[in-house]
Amino acid sequence: MADITEMQAALVALNASAAFNRRAGFEVRCLGAGEIELSMPWRDEHAQYAGFLHAGMIGALIDTACGFAAFSVAGRVLASHFSVNCLAPAIGSAFVARGRVVQAGRRQVFTAADLFALREAILVPVEAPPGAAATSASIDNRRP
Repeated sequence: MADITEMQAALVALNASAAFNRRAGFEVRCLGAGEIELSMPWRDEHAQYAGFLHAGMIGALIDTACGFAAFSVAGRVLASHFSVNCLAPAIGSAFVARGRVVQAGRRQVFTAADLFALREAILVPVEAPPGAAATSASIDNRRP
């Protein structure tokens, strides 16, 4: 799979072939050989009892992102071992797992992944955009 579009098509097809991935809403975006991005929208059924993303879903996203990254360089693979360290509760409107191949050998492919929660951001203008007419009011955000 030398071409990124071919690789992405193969990963999209592989993703679609897994009922779990379809039900969870996993979507694949190929970044390059050995690097993929997997996204999943927030759904209430993905929550644990306190309302955060369930660690099982976190593990599934990470396992799948790593597996797809390995697939992009080695073909079909199965997980032999993986571990997850959760640094904070996963809260967001969607989640993105970025998987990458660390080292590909003949018998094992070592991978790593990071999971990010997407949140909305609200931005407040602090100065007029370039080319905008100056106003009589001066904006000064410094606090005494």
